[in-house]
Amino acid sequence: MTGKFYTLASFEYPADVQIVKSKLESEGISVFLRDENTLNSDPIISNAIGGVKLQVYTEDKDKAISIYDEIRAYALDEEGNVRVCPNCRAQRSEVFYKRQGLLHKLFPFLEKRKYKCLNCGMITN
Repeated sequence: MTGKFYTLASFEYPADVQIVKSKLESEGISVFLRDENTLNSDPIISNAIGGVKLQVYTEDKDKAISIYDEIRAYALDEEGNVRVCPNCRAQRSEVFYKRQGLLHKLFPFLEKRKYKCLNCGMITN
């Protein structure tokens, strides 16, 4: 192993990452959780440090992405239905934060929630 890591995803709380971690490990992929212990001791700072980062070795990146795409939860609308991209009609959107500007970097919870389509890349409100 080269020791280089790829951050597959970030999760707001340490408990949220455990299912994905277990699935990847059951498929033979080594998983590393960055900032997990920090958030276990103080979960309130999750937004400030970007949550728990799920990392894999770079050589396992493609296989890990494929497995993660099969089990990931996509963004829901106000009625609990999977959000549909207005551009390509795909049902593969995630919450997206730009974190531009000093204010949003220091206080990321002040930024308005947006959604990014994982199919075409369009960002919507």
